[in-house]
Amino acid sequence: MPALIAGERSAASAGRRFRDLLARPGLLRMPGAYNGLSALQAKRAGFEALYLSGAAVSASMGLPDLGITTIDDLCFHIRTCAHAADLPMLVDGDTGFGEALNAMNMARRFEEAGAGAVQIEDQILPKKCGHLSDKRLASPEEMARKVAAVAKARRDLVIVARTDAVASEGLDAAIDRANLYLAAGADAIFPEALYDADMFRAFAARVDAPLLANMTEFGRTPFLTAAEFERLGFKMVIWPVSALRMAAAAQADLYRELAETGSAKALLPRMQTRADLYATIDYAGYEALDSAITASVLPAIDE
Repeated sequence: MPALIAGERSAASAGRRFRDLLARPGLLRMPGAYNGLSALQAKRAGFEALYLSGAAVSASMGLPDLGITTIDDLCFHIRTCAHAADLPMLVDGDTGFGEALNAMNMARRFEEAGAGAVQIEDQILPKKCGHLSDKRLASPEEMARKVAAVAKARRDLVIVARTDAVASEGLDAAIDRANLYLAAGADAIFPEALYDADMFRAFAARVDAPLLANMTEFGRTPFLTAAEFERLGFKMVIWPVSALRMAAAAQADLYRELAETGSAKALLPRMQTRADLYATIDYAGYEALDSAITASVLPAIDE
C-alpha cells in the first residue's frame, strides 16, 4: 500500500533515523537524489539515506551553483524526496543562507520539511562549487558561531560542518577548523576537495568524528570506492550530482535524436519502460487504494 497517502511512514523523525544510521557499524552510503522519482529509484536499489545537493537543485532549475537558490527552493525538493521515499536525507545548506539567524531559520525550515541532516560550509557568498578555485572563506570563528547557532535551533537535525580550507589554507588549517566546528556543536565533518588517499587518511587520524567523503565526478577527489573510503577512516560517502549528470546526458541525447530524426524509436532500448516506471511509483498500489476507499464510502441506497 502506498506509504505516502496511507499513513505507513516512519514514526521517528528523519534526524533520529539519520543518527541511528550513523551509529551503526560500517559506511553510510548516500547517493544524490534531486526529485521524487530519483529518491524512489535510490531506495529501490537498497540505499537507506539520501543526499540532496545544492548543485543538483540549482542545475535542475537551470541555474549555476553560486548560492542563488533559496530556502524555499530547497524545502520544496526536501519535501518531494522525503514524501516519495521516506528516507532520511542530508541536505546541502550552503553557507546557511546568511548569518547566524538565517542559519537558524534554515535549520528549522529544513527539519520541518523532512531533512535528517544539514551540511553547512565555511565559504562566504557568492559561494562556489567546492572543487573550483578562488573560494573565499569565513574566518574559523565566524563559521563556529554559525554552527553553534544551528545547533541551538535544531531539534534532531544532524549537523555536518564542511570546510573548504584545504585548497587555500592547507590540510593542517582545515583540520584545526574541523576540530573548532566540532567544539561549536557539529556532529560530523565534511572536508571538501581532498585530492589524494593520504590526505583522507591524515584527516581521519586527526579528527575524532564521523567524516564524510565527497565522491563527485570531474573534481579533485580521486576515484575511490565506498570500501576504500571506509578503510581510510571515513563514515559517510556521497555521490552528489551523479544521478543528475546521468539523466542530463540521456536527455541531451534524446533531444538531439528528436531534432535530427523526428523520432525517439532508436533510443527505446535506453528508456525506462512503462512497466518499470509504474513499479517504481507503485501505480497499482495507488489504484488499489483508491478503489478500496471509494468502495468503502459508497452510501447504501434504500429501495
